[in-house]
Parts: sequence; C-alpha cells; structure tokens
Amino acid sequence: MKSHIQLSSNTTQTLIPFHKPFVYASGATFPLPRLKPAWRQIRINKLIKSKSFPGSIRAIATSDEKSTRVKAVVSVKVIAGGLLSGLGLAGGLDKITDLFGKSLLLELVSAELDPKTGLEKENIKAYARKASQDDDEVKYECDFEVGADFGEIGAVLVENEHHTEMHLKTITLEGLLNGNLVINCNSWVSPKSEANVAKRVFFTDKSYLPSQTPNGLRRLREKELAILRGNGQGERKSSDRIYDYDVYNDLGDPDSSTALKRPVLDPLSETRSSSVYVPRDEAFSTVKSVTFSVNTVSSVLHALVPSLETAIIDSDLGFPYFTKIDSLFNEGVNLPPLSNKNGFLRNLLPRLVKFFNDTREDLLRFETPALIERDKFSWFRDAEFSRQTLAGLNPCTIQLVTEWPLKSKLDPKVYGNPDSLITEEIVECEIKGFMTLQEAVERKKLFILDYHDLLLPYVKKVRGVKGTTLYGSRTLFFLTDEGTLRPLAIELTRPPMDGKPQWREVYTPTWNATGSWLWRLAKAHVLAHDSGYHQLVSHWLRTHCATEPYIIAANRQLSVIHPIFRLMHPHFRYTMEINALAREALINADGIIEASFSPAKYSIELSSGAYDLQWRFDHQALPADLISRGMAVEDPTAPHGLKLTIEDYPYANDGLLLWDAIKQWVTDYVQHYYPDSALVESDKELQAWWTEIRTVGHADKKDEPWWPKLKTVEDLVGILTTMIWVASGHHSAVNFGQYDFAGYFPNRPTITRTNMPTEEPNEEEMKFFLAKPEVVLLKCFPSQIQATKVMAVLDILSTHSPEEEYIGAAIEGVWADNPVIKAAFERFGGKLKELEGVIDARNANRNLNNRSGAGVVPYELLKPYSVPGVTSMGVPNSISI
Repeated sequence: MKSHIQLSSNTTQTLIPFHKPFVYASGATFPLPRLKPAWRQIRINKLIKSKSFPGSIRAIATSDEKSTRVKAVVSVKVIAGGLLSGLGLAGGLDKITDLFGKSLLLELVSAELDPKTGLEKENIKAYARKASQDDDEVKYECDFEVGADFGEIGAVLVENEHHTEMHLKTITLEGLLNGNLVINCNSWVSPKSEANVAKRVFFTDKSYLPSQTPNGLRRLREKELAILRGNGQGERKSSDRIYDYDVYNDLGDPDSSTALKRPVLDPLSETRSSSVYVPRDEAFSTVKSVTFSVNTVSSVLHALVPSLETAIIDSDLGFPYFTKIDSLFNEGVNLPPLSNKNGFLRNLLPRLVKFFNDTREDLLRFETPALIERDKFSWFRDAEFSRQTLAGLNPCTIQLVTEWPLKSKLDPKVYGNPDSLITEEIVECEIKGFMTLQEAVERKKLFILDYHDLLLPYVKKVRGVKGTTLYGSRTLFFLTDEGTLRPLAIELTRPPMDGKPQWREVYTPTWNATGSWLWRLAKAHVLAHDSGYHQLVSHWLRTHCATEPYIIAANRQLSVIHPIFRLMHPHFRYTMEINALAREALINADGIIEASFSPAKYSIELSSGAYDLQWRFDHQALPADLISRGMAVEDPTAPHGLKLTIEDYPYANDGLLLWDAIKQWVTDYVQHYYPDSALVESDKELQAWWTEIRTVGHADKKDEPWWPKLKTVEDLVGILTTMIWVASGHHSAVNFGQYDFAGYFPNRPTITRTNMPTEEPNEEEMKFFLAKPEVVLLKCFPSQIQATKVMAVLDILSTHSPEEEYIGAAIEGVWADNPVIKAAFERFGGKLKELEGVIDARNANRNLNNRSGAGVVPYELLKPYSVPGVTSMGVPNSISI
C-alpha cells in the first residue's frame, strides 16, 4: 500500500508580486487614499443586507460612487502552545507585531481580468490589526477601499507576519452591497519568515469546474495545486503542505534491533522518526476543538501502555482462572503513578484510569462491556458465536458456500492435500437429516468463514515466534428456519513443516465432555483468526489504508474550489493524522498489533497479502460486496435492488439504508454541477484525480480490469458513494463496537498461544487437558499484558469525541449559501433521522433473532448519531479514530 510520506519541493515563488504601495489599516507610513465623507458611508450602509451571501458577491458601491469601504474580519483559532500562548521569544515578538497593527497582510483578488489589458487586476492590500480576543479565538480587522470596477471578489491572499503559525477559521468581508461574504479557511498559515513560504490563497466558497473558473482565478488555481504537489524532492518539514506518495518503509526499526527488522517494499527502509509527517492541514492535533481523538489515542499508546508493561512484569503470565478476568472490571490493575507526570490523563481517560491522590498508585479499571453486562455467559454459546458473524464486529467476511467439496487453491506440493476434511457425511450428520448436503447448497443454506488459504502460508512463520501459534481454518454454518446460523464444523490445518506431514482435524459441536472442550478450543482459534482478519483487513486495510491514496490524490489534483473536492473533504478529514499515529505505535514493529494478535511480526505482511489477493475497488461498494460474497443477488423488485440471502442480516439491512441515503445525496450534489456526462469526461482535474488514484495511489492494481470507468454522471456517483460509504458506514461498523464486543476478550481473543491438545499430543499434555480443560483454555487465551493493552486501546478506539462530526448532521460552510445543495443536504439529514427510527424498530422486533432477544446486544453500529463516549452507535463523516 502507498503511504503519505512526502518528498520536498523546490523554493516556491510569491503568488502575487507587489505592484503598488501597501495600503495600511492603522496609521501606516504610506499615505492612505481620501475616505468618503461619513454621510455618504451611511447612505451606502443602508443598502447593505445583513445576511451572508454566496461567493459571487460583487464589491460595488452605489452608481454615483467610485469605491466602497469593505471591512475584513479574520477569525483565528487559539491553539495550544502556538499563537497567543505567550511562551518563548516568538510569542513575545508576535505580541509586538500585534501592537504595531501589522499581524496579517491581506490582499483582495478579483475574479475578473482587466478588460483593457486582459491581465489580472491589481490586488487591493491592507494590514489587519488585532481587534479582540477571547478564550477560543482572536479577531483581526482591516479596511479596504474597493473600486466599483474591481468586480467580483474571487479570493483573499494572506501573509502571516507573526513568527508562529496561525490557524485561520474564517475571513468575513463586511460592507458589500449584497451582504457579507464569508470565506471558510480552516487552515494553518505559516509565518512568512519561514523559508519558501508563499502567500496563502483562500478562495471564496463558490465552487467551479476547471473549465468554468473565472479568468482572474485560473492562474491562482493552478499555482495552488502545484504547491500542494511539490516536486518530489527532499525531506518534509512539519509545516509543509505537500501531498505525495511513498511506501510504508518506516514500520520496522532495524537500526535499534535486528529483531525489529521488517520486510520493505523497495530496497531501502527509512530511518524511523519520532513523528510521522502529514501535510500541515491534515494535522490538527494542537487545535483545541479536535484534540480528543488524537490525544486520547496517543496518551494510551505512549503513557498508559508503558505503565501497564511496568505493572505486569511477566509478559507470559496468563489468567489463572476466569474470575481473574472479571477482576479487570471489578478491582482493576494497579499502575505506577500517572497523575504526577501526565496530569492531562485525568481528563482524557476518565473511563479507564481512576486517580487517587492519597496513594502512590493509580488504578486502571475497565468498564464492563455491553455484551457481558447483558449476558455474562453469552460468549460461551454457539448461538452467539454464529450471530456475531452477521451482527458483530466483523460482519463483512461471512460468505455463501456455492461449490462442494471445499477445496484449497494453494499449491498442494507446498501446502499438502487441498481437499477439505469437512465431508458430506459430517455435514449431513450435523444437520440431522433435514436435507441432503446437495439440497443445502442449492437452497443456499451453507455459509463459511474461510481463513484457510490466507493464513496457511503464514503458519510456519508465525510458529517461529515465541508465544503464539496459527492454523489455516474453515468454519461451516447452517442457516436454520428461524433465520439464524448454527455452526456445523471447524477445520484446523497445519501445512507440512519441519519434516512433519500436513496435519488437519475437524471439530464439531458434541454432547460429550472431551469433544465439547475441544470444540471450545477450536472456536478460540477461529475467533483469533477472525480478530486478526478484522483488525488487519476489514478495518485497517479496507478503510484507513485504502482511503489514504484518495485523500492524497484529491489534494494534488482537485482544486479546493472544485465541487468534488468540497463534497469529499468532510469524509477525508483527520484520516492521515490518525494513520500516522497508527504507524507510530499500532502497526509498527513490536507495536500493539504485533505484540497481541496471532500473526505477530507478520501482521502487516499478511495485510499486504490480503490486499494483493482480495482488495478490489468495485467490491468496496456495499451492494457489490454483498453480491461478491453470495450474501445477496440483484433483484429489481426488491428494496435497494437486492435480495438478501439471509433476510435477517443486520449489517446488510441497516447498511443498505445508509448506502441508499448516501447515494441519493451524492446524486443530487453531482447532478447540480454536472448536468450532463460530457462535463465529467472533459473535467481535467477530475480525470487526473481518478487516474492518479488508480495508477499511483493503488499502483499495484493499476492494470486490473475491474476499475470503474469515469465517463458518465452515473460513474462518478458510484465512485464517490463507494468512497463515502467506506469512510463512514463501513468504518463505523468495524470500529465503534470494538470495546463492547471484544472488551471481554474470551468473546474475541486476539491471539491463541498454544496448539490444540490433539495436535501431536503427548501423554502428559493429554492427561493435563482431561484433568483441567478450563486451565488449558486459559493458557490458550492472551496473556495478562496482551489482554489489558488491547482492552485499553479498544476502549479508546471505540470512543466518540465530544466534537464528533456525524454524517449528515451539519452542513459545510461552503455549501450553506447554495440553495440547491442546502436543500439536498437537508433531505439527506432527514433520511438519516428516519434511519435511526427504523433501526430502533428493528431491534425491538422479536422476530429478528439476530438482533433481538434475551441478553442480546441490539445492532446499532449504523445508527447515524451518538452522544460522546463508548456507545456502539454513531457514524462519523470520516475515519478520524
């Protein structure tokens, strides 16, 4: 997969050269033009409307006036440790700059060319002075004299005169005849004192296709894109805004230890840095309003997890009995004091860490997950094991059995007999004569979790790592008349290795004690396989990783005033920063994933292998995904145009409603800007974006025939709907239920540490198993340090920020003044509110056994909205945690 490690750019030139003396707003050294008499200004102001208007506002005065006074108000976000923090030399110099009234240089840019010369009109310039400050923002103001012939204001150039960066929220131009003009910035502006810093351009909120761009803005549009692309050279600085591609060659750390050497995707691995570069506007971690997600994750990874490792010294120590697991929720784990050196944890992690001022230790005590709070023994039942394949944490892997016998596609010379040991006789015995196996296949009654071919090549490698084991696995289910799945058999396979032949065994639910415990152990192995696949493929690969090239390509090829950039931007926000954090401490060598999941040091190699074998862009669309797994067929007469193979499939039923709502919103939006398909084909920025995604961002797949074409409005709607679904609905379905489903780890162990007792058993081991099968299961489960680290991380990953941006909840500022887009967005929001009610009604329907019943956790992962915290509901716009 491609990453966002950027390469440096050449020196960038000033966007607009100075042609005239500056017009200062606060007693400057250059003379100001003569202002209009006060009575004339009053007369003009009476004509000004108070409301905000679209970006097509023209800066004009009354017919008998040659210019009008326009006031600019710049809103700057107060940031932690940056602007206005008052710390250090830079902070002192910035206060002096504010005192002299030269904090920001602003330049108004006309959207029109000069009709006489055919060149760009002269910009109108003024320095903004500090006008007010509160806890959250600072306002800077300046006045412009705008001539009647200036025409439409298309952009504002900004130069930061401070010595520290600023985070601009908005620029409001007041005094225009048609009302105030609000420009939504939401961007960092570096100080001009930094090398190679060009003036920042902020376009108005009006969107343009490339061919429709006003002539006065064409050069600026192209220049800004060139800056964002860079030139592919050098090393990136944290203040850079450049978007570029490279491969993940910094996950290992061979310089510090040979044990941390990992495969790289080109001949050279990179030196591991303490921080991973992301373009400046993707890294909002120091803005107060968006600190929660990043800071809490970072705190757990960099403060809490090391403290756990100190508290639990023996990394191999397991849980001696099940009540010891319960104590994690009742008594907690004593930690070395965190509060003295990390006082901020008190506010960030109140669910996890209880602080005590009168003792030397703090306490890590977990909240009881919803699954166990409702039914303490649900994890033990086969019915719950099956139900979660349709309504659990990883509901997008179960597939229909369409061919029999089951057969591996791997090379039998390397991996042994490809034919499954799950035979016709075993299946018909388990379904108790209800029908023959052939009838079950024909009537679409058999389903499978198939991790055989993906995992088998890693078995030998993984078994070389201390403290873990692995099998290839197949788990077969039968669809009952009640619409629920019943497990029939689990097959575990070890390939030929170390001079030993292939080993395979099939386990089935049984009534005898020994068989029952073997079945439970086999389920533990399958659940570890499913947990690893969920985290590395369904979650990391299909959402975080695959989306990143869409984001990079959008910033490189789509101007910020392109309507498609503005549609997709809410769904791309914060993803690159959260991915950078994952690379630092989650998926890196010896990180949380490697230390606590079955594939161990081969985790990301396995994820890469799954990308090669399984990932297809066209199958990321929910309907296509369901069809590809045999979980639905096309049916024009059915809702959503699909007939589900399992009618009570909560993930699919709720997901399709959300999919349809997203698709209708995208359709309304796209058709407004592209009334016919010719505009799609001729849009050079749009076509460059889609080409770069396929040929650079997903270069290994560039020649695949399944990539959608981009020629029609329908093509564009399908591509955009797929991307939005993955970033919102799919990610929410596999992320925000992590703690409630996996917080009690026996329900979803992330690792199995011991082999099955029946694999080459010796007399002593078998005797111990027969005497203490519960202890054998506990030894197979994760160790104490593995379990608690994962639980802490899952708690945070499942948490909604107080500032969460939910899908369809709040309209983007750049759309607010477009009546067509505003109406379409309101319809979208209305559909999502309806979806909330539909999901509630479905969960209350006692006939839907996969989402309702005694002790059953209702399926709410695709309910659009949520309160803050761990709720197992709520669909944010983007992959922000």
